[in-house]
Amino acid sequence: MKNVENRNRKFLGSFIDTSSLGAIGILLVLMTLLAIFVPGHNFIRPDNIKNLLSYGSEFAIIVLGAGLLMIAGEFDLSVGSVLAFCSFVFVKLFSLGINLFLVVIITLICGAAIGMINGLITTKGRILSFVATLGTMMFWRGITVMASGGAMMPSDTSEFKFFTYVFIGEIGKFFPSQAVWLILAAIILGFILHRHKFGNWVFSTGDNERAARSMAINTDRVKIICFVIVGLLVAFAAIIQTVQLAAFSSRSGTGLELEVVAAAVVGGTSLRGGKGNMLGILIGAFIIVIIKNAFVLARLPYEWTYIAFALIIMLSVLLDLLIENSRKKVV
Repeated sequence: MKNVENRNRKFLGSFIDTSSLGAIGILLVLMTLLAIFVPGHNFIRPDNIKNLLSYGSEFAIIVLGAGLLMIAGEFDLSVGSVLAFCSFVFVKLFSLGINLFLVVIITLICGAAIGMINGLITTKGRILSFVATLGTMMFWRGITVMASGGAMMPSDTSEFKFFTYVFIGEIGKFFPSQAVWLILAAIILGFILHRHKFGNWVFSTGDNERAARSMAINTDRVKIICFVIVGLLVAFAAIIQTVQLAAFSSRSGTGLELEVVAAAVVGGTSLRGGKGNMLGILIGAFIIVIIKNAFVLARLPYEWTYIAFALIIMLSVLLDLLIENSRKKVV
């Protein structure tokens, strides 16, 4: 019986470690303060909670992939532009009368292919991912604007009830389908990162790439796979967003890349790679979503969110350092 309990603790401990404790603390404090001080207690109203789960899940799905890539020691600054491009691909193919599920598959392939391109440029071209994806960010945004003419395009899929329900439906008239997809993605990536050998390769690659290679780990392949996962999740989020809004805009995803990096850092992911936790990344994503939501509820200028993001990032980094130092002293 004790052996079973020890295995369960070890299993849960792989998903909850010191890198996520700071994010959990920030989330609890933030939600408590908002529940108390937001006028009319609008933050804890069911409609607002449902809104956080639906729109926040789209963002969090992207953050999960980006966080995995950051643990491997790389960045993807093209996520916003890829989101817009994949949305355009979805809308364009749908307007041609192609089967919706085939459209979904093609859109996902496009996202994965772009991720592979980013990975190949970074690993085979030996270009810093920050620079490589900065270039692809501008490239795909330009392609999207030129192809769409910069105009918004309608894409109403409501007549396909089952398809719409799968992506933006509600379970029990409250729990959105987007949150179900997010939970599924978090569980799968959590198992891969914390319970599969590929996860060990990701941590080793991000922590010390030279040492990882000496252990016969193909670090280039690890990074490319992580880039592909990011592209795949961005494409999936693009589908959800397009179905939700029933329209495409060439401006969608603008500024998303910085919010994604901020969310991963708040969740305890190291900017230097080799450190992170899937639960922490998930919580970090919702911290960013909740901050944005709070500013909307308080009717404050959106520009103030950047100041809030900066303060939260610095606070989370300091908390992470304090927790890590305390843990070292105990050991």
